[in-house]
Amino acid sequence: MRTLLTAACLALALLAPAASAVADDYTETADLFRNAGESGEFFKKSYGYAVFPTIGKAGIGIGGAHGKGRVFVGGKPVGNTKMTQLSVGFQLGAQGYSLMLFFEDKRAFDEFTTGQFEFGAQASAVVITAAASAGASTSGASAGASGGKKDAATAGQYYKGVAPFVIIKGGAMYEASVAGAKFSYEPIK
Repeated sequence: MRTLLTAACLALALLAPAASAVADDYTETADLFRNAGESGEFFKKSYGYAVFPTIGKAGIGIGGAHGKGRVFVGGKPVGNTKMTQLSVGFQLGAQGYSLMLFFEDKRAFDEFTTGQFEFGAQASAVVITAAASAGASTSGASAGASGGKKDAATAGQYYKGVAPFVIIKGGAMYEASVAGAKFSYEPIK
């Protein structure tokens, strides 16, 4: 069991350089979501949103995911956030993806910014197939993806006032799940 946990941590560590290389690129990531089907409409209707340029996910029996993001209200940054996820079960591989969370209203934003927000087992993210760089499909097969609204099949909905969308960046895991993910929040001072 310890060996599996060590391997999962090592895989996440290997994804970390990719995460930090894009950590400052919130605008570019938001633009990808803005131009990818239905997620673009959420920018107009939501109270605010959180952008995670890269989340690294890895697992060998026990898995985990981690990423840093920024929270916006009215298009202005108001805080920083981190996502952490631990999973147990059949899994093998590593994956990188971008995550966008839209807050339906001030109540949802306030709940998220308590720093204790968590997605339950029922939550699932809409996986968008359009991206600006090479990526992988949700089945894990390597593929280049590029495009906008015509290439994206999205059908987002709010769960606990938050609508999650994912763009797969690369890797070889079957899915990018937000179930069981915990989020911390720190306001910008």
